This record gives sequence, structure tokens and C-alpha cells, in this order.
Amino acid sequence: MRTLMRLEVLRMLRNRRYLLFTLAYPVAMYLIFGSQSGDVDGTDVSAYVMVSMASFGAVGAVLSAGVQRIAAERQSGWTRQLRLTTLTGRQYVVSKLVSAAVVGLPAIVLVLCTGFLRGVRLDAWQWGVIVLALWFGSFVFAVLGIGLGYLVAPDSAQPLFMLVYLGMAVLGGMWVPLSGFPQVLQDIGHVMPTYRYGQLGWEVLAGHRPRVADVVVLAVYLVAFTALAAWRYRRDEQKVAA
Repeated sequence: MRTLMRLEVLRMLRNRRYLLFTLAYPVAMYLIFGSQSGDVDGTDVSAYVMVSMASFGAVGAVLSAGVQRIAAERQSGWTRQLRLTTLTGRQYVVSKLVSAAVVGLPAIVLVLCTGFLRGVRLDAWQWGVIVLALWFGSFVFAVLGIGLGYLVAPDSAQPLFMLVYLGMAVLGGMWVPLSGFPQVLQDIGHVMPTYRYGQLGWEVLAGHRPRVADVVVLAVYLVAFTALAAWRYRRDEQKVAA
């Protein structure tokens, strides 16, 4: 399993599309929107956008590692070949989850480093908690990516990834704070996993610890997405066996 995890990480890091979309794109978005002056709910705009884009980049990295990678492997027959080895289904899924988490970390760190170079100053504990909170929180979307990777046909993976990724980012307040939305969109946004995920970092910017309510909601989503991933994996396994 360690060999598979190492292979998965190397394949992602050698993927130019991954490097451009999940690493360069969030940094570019931060450089564009983080240059504004003012504050968002009492938090400096540059720091707020930094956390937003770090969250945005991490979600994109782990979703892509699941949706697009698994869809491509199903199309090429790689998943069928793996089932002929001694690798169990649980080990395969865990390797996907771990590799997604590993490739998601650079997306977070790179945006935070860019923010620091642009003048964002936080206490040492805030930097550390933001990194850890966003990294562990990204596991929720890594599991979602695995489930979606087995949900759709390979040729539909790219459109689905973009729809889910950008849709959740916008509705979750990663591009525009929810306070700028109509009330109905604010109500929708507050239940989105991306909003609760971003809140982990936004709360730390305000000098607070991540809220228990946000952690609980993300835990519920994690359970739901895990159930989806397990269901779709078993269905795919049954199709291969048939």
C-alpha cells in the first residue's frame, strides 16, 4: 500500500494540470483579490482572502485527485488490474485518501507563504492552526472526490469536477463573503461544507479557536461522503466481478 501511495503522489506532482490549476490558480486569485484595502467582518481583506484561497486551493487539489484520477483509472482499466492483486478495497481507498491529503497540503502552504510575503502578519499559533485545520478539514473533500470518481462515467468526470468545485466555492463564500449575497443564498451558503471549512481558518484570523459547530457539521459531511464512496466502490466492484 505504501508503494501505491507513493506512486499516487508522484503521479499528481508530475501532472502539469494539477500544478497549474491547484497551485498556481489559487495564488493568482489571491494576488488579484487580496490586493484590495479594507476589512471583511473586522478582518483585514488580504488575510481573509488568503485563507479563502488557501481553502479553495486545497478543495480543488483533493477533489481533482479523487474525481479525475479515479475516473481516468476506471477508463484505462487500472482499477480492474489492482483488484487482481492482494490489495484490498479498504487499502485502495485509504491510499487514495492519503495521497489526496498529501497533494492538498502544498496548495495551502503556498497561498499562506504568498500572503506572508505580501505583508500578512499573524501570531505563530494562528499560522500553525490555520495550516492544520485546513489540512485536516480537506479530508472531507478528499472522500467526496473518491465517491464522485466512482459515481459518473469517465468522460463526465471533468464537467462534474468543475461544477462541484466552483459551485461549492462560490456558494460557500470562498470568492465573495456570504454577507454580500441575497438572504436566500446566505441561508444556502451556511450549510455548505465549503463555508464550514473556510470558517475553520476565518475564525482563527479573528483570534478564536475553530468553532465546535463547524467541526461537527464537517464531521457529518465526512460520514455522508464516506457512505457515498463506500456505496459507489462496492457497486463498481460488483460490475467488475460480473
